[in-house]
Amino acid sequence: MRTIILVAVVIVVLVLGKLFVFSKPGNDKGAEGKKGGDSKSAKSSGGGAVPVDVYVVGKETIENQIFAAGTILPNEEVNLMAEATGRLVKLSIQEGANVIKGQLIGKIDDRELKGQLQKVIYNQDLSRKIEARQKKLLNVEAINLEEYDLTTNNIRVLDAEKEILEAQLAKTEIRAPFNGKIGLKYISEGAYMAPGTPVVTIVQSNPVKIDFTVPEKYTPNIRVGNVVKFNLDGDPSTFNAKILAIDPKVDENLRTLRVRAIAQNPQSRFVPGMFVKILADLDANKSAMMIPTEAIVPVLKGKKVFIVKNGKAQEAMVTTGLRTDKKIQIIEGLQPGDSLITSGIIAIKPNTTVKVN
Repeated sequence: MRTIILVAVVIVVLVLGKLFVFSKPGNDKGAEGKKGGDSKSAKSSGGGAVPVDVYVVGKETIENQIFAAGTILPNEEVNLMAEATGRLVKLSIQEGANVIKGQLIGKIDDRELKGQLQKVIYNQDLSRKIEARQKKLLNVEAINLEEYDLTTNNIRVLDAEKEILEAQLAKTEIRAPFNGKIGLKYISEGAYMAPGTPVVTIVQSNPVKIDFTVPEKYTPNIRVGNVVKFNLDGDPSTFNAKILAIDPKVDENLRTLRVRAIAQNPQSRFVPGMFVKILADLDANKSAMMIPTEAIVPVLKGKKVFIVKNGKAQEAMVTTGLRTDKKIQIIEGLQPGDSLITSGIIAIKPNTTVKVN
């Protein structure tokens, strides 16, 4: 009897459960289906367009600047060397001191040359006296013309010997060829000199020259007389230099053009051999198309961008030029007025429907 009662209770519970519990999920499912249908219909009614930001392409003026590394060179530099043979009897220099053009640096013993020169001078005096007497005799035909010609020729030979000795005497003096500063000496007083023996270096560092190189594509933009800016390594100060000369040929190995500028250096702030950073302002481009760099998409064949046409994204292959910190120049591939997509590029494919924010 008890078993029959339990079975009846179970049956009643199952019936009640079917009526009140399992009927609700069906209703919820129906409600969810209705809600999903509403969402789907809403999506199909216009929510499928990808929202994007656009940049309208236009022309603007950009400063054409290039950066280069340069080296400071002295305006003039020479290694003074001996031209004569002999003992160095005088070396009147102080290392690091300033010298002026023509100042005596060193003197080689010249006593032998002076003796030879004095001998020639004596012979000249004697030959001139003989020539004067023979000329009087020639006028009265006391001597023949041949004797007189030998005497006059001897005078000319002695004049030539005198010039040679005077030139050799000049070589015994080592003088500064220009204003500058003495470097470190290579020899001391009393040393025996031979032609080519180095004595000292003289450097002229006001003004100074600055050599730097630029890529060959900038050759038409570099002109003599243009002003460039430069600064020293670790020094924020900016200085000016004027382009002095341009190498007439391009380095065929590096494909660079060598340029030389000149800068005033009255306080000797620039020391030859220093490294400098060059900033050259070239001709400004007044009709450049500049676009944000984030709009560029690198691809295997080059670079591309997306533009908006008739509400859809279209790709365009572009050729780029100069680059700044935020923008890049477009040389080919775009036209002024194009609506360039600058955001959401990863989710965009050609013919994707887009919505401009």
